[in-house]
Amino acid sequence: FKKYNVKILGTPIKSIIETEDRKIFAERVAEIGEKVAPSEPVYSVQEALEAAKRLGYPVMARAAFSLGGLGSGFANNEDELRNLAQQALAHSNQLIIDKSLKGWKEVEYEVVRDAYDNCITVCNMENIDPLGIHTGESIVVAPSQTLSNREYNLLRTTAINVIRHFGVIGECNIQYALNPLSEEYYIIEVNARLSRSSALASKATGYPLAYVAAKLSLGVPLPDIKNSVTGVTTACFEPSLDYCVVKIPRWDLAKFTRVSKNIGSSMKSVGEVMAIGRTFEEAFQKALRMVDENVNGFDPYIKKVNESELIQPTDKRTFVLAAALKENYSINRLYELTKIDHWFLYKMKNIIDYLSLLEKHGNNLTYELLLKAKQLGFSDKQIAVAIKSTDLAVRCHREEINVTPFVKQIDTVAGEWPASTNYLYTTYNATSHDIDFPGKFTMVVGSGVYRIGSSVEFDWCAVGCLRELRNLGRSTIMINYNPETVSTDYDMCDRLYFEEISFEIVMDIYQLENPEGIILSMGGQLPNNIAMDLHRQQARVLGTSPEYIDSAENRFKFSRMLDRKGILQPRWKELTNLQSAIEFCEEVGYPCLVRPSYVLSGAAMNVAYSNQDLETYLNAASEVSKEHPVVISKFLTEAKEIDVDAVAAEGEILCMAVCEHVENAGVHSGDATLVTPPQDINPETLEKIKEIARDLAALLDVTGPFNMQLIAKNNELKVIECNVRVSRSFPFVSKTLNHDFVAMATRVILGLPVEPVDVLHGCGKVGVKVPQFSFSRLAGADVQLGVEMASTGEVACFGDNRYEAYLKAMMSTGFQIPKKAILLSIGSFKV
Repeated sequence: FKKYNVKILGTPIKSIIETEDRKIFAERVAEIGEKVAPSEPVYSVQEALEAAKRLGYPVMARAAFSLGGLGSGFANNEDELRNLAQQALAHSNQLIIDKSLKGWKEVEYEVVRDAYDNCITVCNMENIDPLGIHTGESIVVAPSQTLSNREYNLLRTTAINVIRHFGVIGECNIQYALNPLSEEYYIIEVNARLSRSSALASKATGYPLAYVAAKLSLGVPLPDIKNSVTGVTTACFEPSLDYCVVKIPRWDLAKFTRVSKNIGSSMKSVGEVMAIGRTFEEAFQKALRMVDENVNGFDPYIKKVNESELIQPTDKRTFVLAAALKENYSINRLYELTKIDHWFLYKMKNIIDYLSLLEKHGNNLTYELLLKAKQLGFSDKQIAVAIKSTDLAVRCHREEINVTPFVKQIDTVAGEWPASTNYLYTTYNATSHDIDFPGKFTMVVGSGVYRIGSSVEFDWCAVGCLRELRNLGRSTIMINYNPETVSTDYDMCDRLYFEEISFEIVMDIYQLENPEGIILSMGGQLPNNIAMDLHRQQARVLGTSPEYIDSAENRFKFSRMLDRKGILQPRWKELTNLQSAIEFCEEVGYPCLVRPSYVLSGAAMNVAYSNQDLETYLNAASEVSKEHPVVISKFLTEAKEIDVDAVAAEGEILCMAVCEHVENAGVHSGDATLVTPPQDINPETLEKIKEIARDLAALLDVTGPFNMQLIAKNNELKVIECNVRVSRSFPFVSKTLNHDFVAMATRVILGLPVEPVDVLHGCGKVGVKVPQFSFSRLAGADVQLGVEMASTGEVACFGDNRYEAYLKAMMSTGFQIPKKAILLSIGSFKV
């Protein structure tokens, strides 16, 4: 840095090295009389085995300078350690061997310090899962619930001493291991940077950590920084919370057949959700519904009791715990198995006990019973299942006897100070609203949890929509619950509801706010799924009518509509029973594709090569979309796939982009490499594509964004599917063609006049989008691509031609370009 005369702002380089290098870190912490978990750095497998002897098994091995616990794990004996060490040393030259503290509590503090030695702790968090599970994989609750006052202050004081000792300026995160039976504790690590937990802490407290840290590194003292959320207090106030926040990760391990479902010290989750409630039970149940929209809450009927799953946690352990509580396992027994603190287990028991009470009581709920259920975080659907009724009936009854939610704000001062914010959540544990409802808002529904297939692309669209609405002078409301997104920043919109995206909650907020309309097409698949329900309750859905959304999402209606119009598609049949399905497949010849309706990223889509495959896949598909039809179609091999993204107004196309897939059809469009503007499509085919797009837009009377996928083979174009919403390639085509598709779609949805533009051929540059896979973190994953999506991210690069763009994009995904090699090509799979 001296050589190039670069000045480092904020935390000095020395502090960063001291916190990242485990050996120096341990020595520096010992200087102030604190202790780190006993560990030794080693550089070879032999040294690792010797260190483990000195520390005593079980031990944990982890690579230094790594993110997300890459190459780490536990070893109970020499053989396990030898395997682990070999893997970890492939990622890094230094390896840390720690004494295992499995079963201890894991607690984190976020601390900020300015250049003048003012310090505050912004937020502390506690992992419900004990030590031994990576923090990115744990269920986390903030503020901590099970620490005594003494323990809380002991760890707080230590955190401040440590940050001062290291001379960190800005924000820093410190993790502890705390012995649940005594006050003994170790410092696990210090991150002298914004970390995964900081994003959660800012969203959980409404304290803008990154904003404050940026000011601090410029040398501004803490008391001079205004808290931009409240506008009244300064950044030197420690936030106080009058609510509880629960974060739960989301795993998509079901998409990989041979990957172990166990979770541990290495990260496998692809996204996370955050729920806010006034009681732990309320926030916990909300969060479980956010992670998976098919779950009704803390449900004891999803998994069976299995003690080995309680001891070795898996991605579905929560539901095994629910089942165990339903079967009257004692709290002490469960603590022995899981090492989850008694307090949390008692709270979970409250939920299960109340569920049993509802089941016994049956369909005649009094005001008190219903209110208590809502205060424990039960959803209408969950109550309906318990009392054998329907969610709509429960909703009507609830409104009749006036059990409705209240809107509360997150103001960082727990209401002790007159502060107004736009950061809101709903709860039943309240008696009044914190805000007024003037009306005149436009609601936008976000994309929900990141998962394989729905990631930041949809959030980009939602944020673009909010910005355009703001430019047009509209007041906006955003509903989303993902702490990692930009759309959940409090300054992106006029009102932010940190709430689940389900029919019940969206309708509750709609009735309170009485907005001018709701925009559903900007959040990907999740908002589309509730379009019909909202429409039936007379909510004003802006853009394409929900009836037409249904015609596009419902595979049977869509295929029937194409046939009537004479648009080509692969041969298909709606599934009524297994026998007719087998007859159809034998008639057109295998392979055949099984496709459920209303799914994202090809969930439960499969290619069947035989009758036996077909039977297995149909069972899986009908489980995923119970209320919607499953369609079987002929699977075309060795065909070219084409993606069309467009914006239309009342069925008239205003702009469109065409992307070619590099891979043949049969690789999910989210896993394929895309090129735009098209390079290999001849002018006649392009005209044909435009014609089909025009026909479809008119048929579905599209107002707003839509996406269509086609297959080209032997000069025939066939339509595979059409989505009346933004697609995951919208940001890519907007950036490559220098035309903001989302802003245009937003104006169209509001009914403003928009002139058509021809951007199909771009502006001279070629863009290539390449997927990023995470197979290195998933031991045993099958790296072959198919019709169900497996990539967890993407990159795109521009170039003068497709070759330059493709090379840049491949290098961006971390792909090593070999200097010399031998190519082994075995051609495509033929039966």
